[in-house]
Amino acid sequence: MRALRIEFLKIRYKKIWLIVFSIIIVQGLWQLWAVRKMDANDLVQGWMFCLYQFPVLNTIMMPITAAVVASRLCDVEHKGEMLKLLYTVIPEQKLFFTKFLCGALFMTLATILQVFIIVTIGSIKGFVGSIPMDKMLYYFVFTVLINVTILLIQQLLSLHFKNQMIPITIGLLGSFMGLFSLFFPEGIKRFLIWSYYGVLLLVGMDWNEKTRVTNYYYTSPDWIGFFVVIFVFVAVYALSLVLIKRREI
Repeated sequence: MRALRIEFLKIRYKKIWLIVFSIIIVQGLWQLWAVRKMDANDLVQGWMFCLYQFPVLNTIMMPITAAVVASRLCDVEHKGEMLKLLYTVIPEQKLFFTKFLCGALFMTLATILQVFIIVTIGSIKGFVGSIPMDKMLYYFVFTVLINVTILLIQQLLSLHFKNQMIPITIGLLGSFMGLFSLFFPEGIKRFLIWSYYGVLLLVGMDWNEKTRVTNYYYTSPDWIGFFVVIFVFVAVYALSLVLIKRREI
């Protein structure tokens, strides 16, 4: 806890919270614009619409957010060879974990705010039916898991490269790949961690080309995809611990 408190003190002027809030505000405004002209049929599907739209928005925005958060957390360590000094007072693995935990708290807060936005919009617009608490819980858990996995990858990159434009560029590419992967076959999507916002979607969409009407429906949680993300997280974390032991990343 002391190391985590120190980490927050180091970033108190970096305005990471402002970056996260800005992304969430953009997502909220986007969603408000999307639901502004809902008719009676749309209101029946309102909860499903939001649970479909937010993972798509996350595919675009969350990898970039994770890249920026990781970069802001790690860039100070590259100034004046700070890592060498820090490693004399705190073990490498503990420093890595503390930074990750700090960033994970920001990414978890972002997901909590997303759930709050969905519930608020649904209540204001009058979505038909009660709040689907089970789907909201699945959405929260799945989104947090994907967020922190991508954050872990970005943190490893941000500590490895002194030039922070490299990991941020990788985050941008991941965002684009994740977005385009939504149009790929299911087998291809599963090879890209950035596409798992779409793989773990809880809502399917059926668009009728003749009537131009879109219908949404709930799908069962993809538990195979869920455990794949857990495996990737564990594998990347284990790799990170090995790397920081072997070299000053």
